[in-house]
Amino acid sequence: MGSTPHLWRYSLGMPTFFNRLGLKAPIIQAPMAGVQNHRLALAVCQAGALGSLPAAMLSPEALQTELQALQAGTGAPFNVNFFCHRSPPPDPEREAAWHRTLAPYYRELGLDPDNIPSGPGRVPFGHDSADVLEAFRPAVVSFHFGLPAPDLLARVKSWGSLVLSSATTVPEALWLQAHGADAVIAQGLEAGGHRGMFLSEDLSTQMGTFALLPQIVQAVQVPVIAAGGLASAEGVAAAQRLGASGVQIGTAYLCSHEATTSALHRAALQSPAAGHTALTTLFSGRPARGMVNRVMRELGPLCAHAPAFPLATAGMAPLRAAAEALGRSDFSPLWCGQNAAGARSLSAAEITRDFAQAWLANP
Repeated sequence: MGSTPHLWRYSLGMPTFFNRLGLKAPIIQAPMAGVQNHRLALAVCQAGALGSLPAAMLSPEALQTELQALQAGTGAPFNVNFFCHRSPPPDPEREAAWHRTLAPYYRELGLDPDNIPSGPGRVPFGHDSADVLEAFRPAVVSFHFGLPAPDLLARVKSWGSLVLSSATTVPEALWLQAHGADAVIAQGLEAGGHRGMFLSEDLSTQMGTFALLPQIVQAVQVPVIAAGGLASAEGVAAAQRLGASGVQIGTAYLCSHEATTSALHRAALQSPAAGHTALTTLFSGRPARGMVNRVMRELGPLCAHAPAFPLATAGMAPLRAAAEALGRSDFSPLWCGQNAAGARSLSAAEITRDFAQAWLANP
């Protein structure tokens, strides 16, 4: 894909990764499963940045539909994101403890505590998804929780797709570089949603964006993209000064016109509640940052009874649906980064242009 000269005012200073994409600025919209579909990714692409489609919760049939809609709307490059976790072995004792923990809430909401569902809420990237993806050959394929098996990764690269993945520590960044990532996302502790940690479950290793970013930049030779807490021109400029080759923005898009963020979630984002976030395992089994709500307060955000990722999702889903029907977010995963100030009710194009201008103002 060729780039046009007027887009590349600073092309000589940009790494090959972004030169190949021909973007107006190296801005990536974070893939956010559950609060977006192709419409948000499409709007970002049309504004000259890299739109992302989250596919971790999509069946192959749904993935096909979303990709067709995205490709029909733009000839610009886009990113498709997958989780590449390992499915955990069954743990009946832990599952039983989880059911006992949730049972009082089921009774409170008039649900049958003897029929708490089980099962995975997300399936890791596999050949079924790759079969669908191959027809579209997206410019970028990104992963969370490391990288897929070597045969799957080789298949993705055979299409000419660039590969991204998140690192939350320097060892993770070095591992990604050694195993074939074309660029690394330095995911700071401020970021909303799931932590991308995959070499260790020790939360004491996790650090903020502006502590993590320069360490990863110094350690690896591939481009490094900053993520976490970047919601303003000042944050983008700071990331540039610390060596970022680009930035990934998530929370700032949550209230955009094209996002599918629920009314309850939007209201919380624009309230004082957005100033209170925590890492929690309650909604999926892995640490993820969201706004503190009732279930997080009452069970503790890092609940020992929550099944391993992604098995916690199934039991929580009926509670979420029942409470939301009553206008309550007591059991909803209100994903949000630590800096929600940039979550404005604007079009995604306007938000994207603001971040692009912030990047280009600091060559």
